[in-house]
Amino acid sequence: MEIIQFFIDLLRDPRAFIADWITTLGPIWVYVPLWIIIFVETGLVVMPFLPGDSLLFTAGIFAADGGGLNLGVLLTLLILAAVLGNTSNYWIGRKIGQAIIDSGRVKALTPERIKETQKFFDKYGLLAIVLTRFFPIIRTFAPFLAGVGNMHFARFSLFNVIGGVLWVSIFTLLGYFFGGIPFVQDHFEWVIIGIVVISFIPVLVGAIKTRMKVKGSITVMARLPFRPGMAPKMMPMKIPMFMI
Repeated sequence: MEIIQFFIDLLRDPRAFIADWITTLGPIWVYVPLWIIIFVETGLVVMPFLPGDSLLFTAGIFAADGGGLNLGVLLTLLILAAVLGNTSNYWIGRKIGQAIIDSGRVKALTPERIKETQKFFDKYGLLAIVLTRFFPIIRTFAPFLAGVGNMHFARFSLFNVIGGVLWVSIFTLLGYFFGGIPFVQDHFEWVIIGIVVISFIPVLVGAIKTRMKVKGSITVMARLPFRPGMAPKMMPMKIPMFMI
């Protein structure tokens, strides 16, 4: 329960945590917890709920003048964490991914979330590795499912690097350039809540659409086209209710 409370508090006020890390760990070791959190969120399929977006934004604020973090070092280390995290998740999926899915032990890895992530791959192909970086939860599942599907590793790596650079740079630089605005400073908790809510909107919309499609259809057995020398086969098919 303590670890859960830690992540809840981190999500609520990452500014207080980073300030404390700077004070207690010093200007060098402060990067360690930041690196670990970004790596774990993208690298372990069991940890999709870590606050990556808000943490990057807040770290960018502390990289501004006098904040205690160096922007160049911060970007380099966190991009590395994001890329290595996705790479780790890919190989976990490739080696033991199907066994993890079949076991059902990862409760966050629901059929709906798997289906939603698969839709990104079906629609955008390799570009999905870049786009899913900006969608909480899905960004943790995307490299895992890419590994399960045996996506070509060299191609995955290229888009993994592109996505990692864009994701870390955009959110960190937003904090760096706009975090010092008085309105942001005075309403910091609401800004963090806004970042989380905006990040989750596409995920929620996709989940709702998926549920509506499932509820608005029934499964029937359809006969596949007959071919000489082959026995007739039946396959399940989803039929929208309005067509019945």
